[in-house]
Amino acid sequence: MAVPARIKALSFTRLGAALGVAVLATLGLAGTAQAATNYVALGDSYSSGVGAGSYGNSGDCMRSANAYPQLWANAHAGTTFKFVACSGARTGDVLNQIANVTSSATLVTVSVGGNDAGFADVMTTCTTGSDQTCINRVNTAKTYVNNTLPGLLNNVYSKIKAKAPGAKLVVLGYPRFYTVPGSCSVGLSDTKRTAINSGSDALASVLSARAAANGAKFVDVRGAFTGHNICSSADDYLHSLTWPIVNSYHPTAAGQRGGYYNPLVSAIG
Repeated sequence: MAVPARIKALSFTRLGAALGVAVLATLGLAGTAQAATNYVALGDSYSSGVGAGSYGNSGDCMRSANAYPQLWANAHAGTTFKFVACSGARTGDVLNQIANVTSSATLVTVSVGGNDAGFADVMTTCTTGSDQTCINRVNTAKTYVNNTLPGLLNNVYSKIKAKAPGAKLVVLGYPRFYTVPGSCSVGLSDTKRTAINSGSDALASVLSARAAANGAKFVDVRGAFTGHNICSSADDYLHSLTWPIVNSYHPTAAGQRGGYYNPLVSAIG
């Protein structure tokens, strides 16, 4: 007895579907779907986006729509996103921000340490003082970074891990501010610029070591800012001394994208 064409077609359709499921199961792909990211962005002004504009109703925290956490969330559909980084934050403030991290978090980013080390005072001292006064202040900051900051960072990173043991923790660093020698004909001396850069390098070293010790990934942004620092030929990633003063020595919108977001994507996707 001949099998009607309609029934034969249905049989082949079902057979094809069954074979497809079997192949997917063999490859370990059947019934899987990419889990949505639960992302919490912690940290200071380099994470909140001071200097990048478009702060909405975030008040003194100055959370920018152009900041790297927001850019990452925008680019990853379905992301659940909490943006709590805040201008001026120190390690103690980030400990308070951690209240927003839950056990369901799958990604946490953080930048902190610059304010603890006295970043603002270093820049004020180097702007108003002599070369030697600047060097002395940077050295004081480096002593703090090497001797006191590691314990504070350990406390922050370990508490994040405790709140969300399954989350990927990403620690982002800070750029070198200056190209030395560079294109600037006025402003700080190259001696001061070199000293300030050495402080950034000391901070990067400690951040990297403490991140590794706590099972976190460190994203070093110094390379991404190279050639875009202050006094470079294309210094569009960082504000120099500017108005409003709070923007000074912070990434521009281009710096948030090119100096922070792009390295973050390269590191974690």
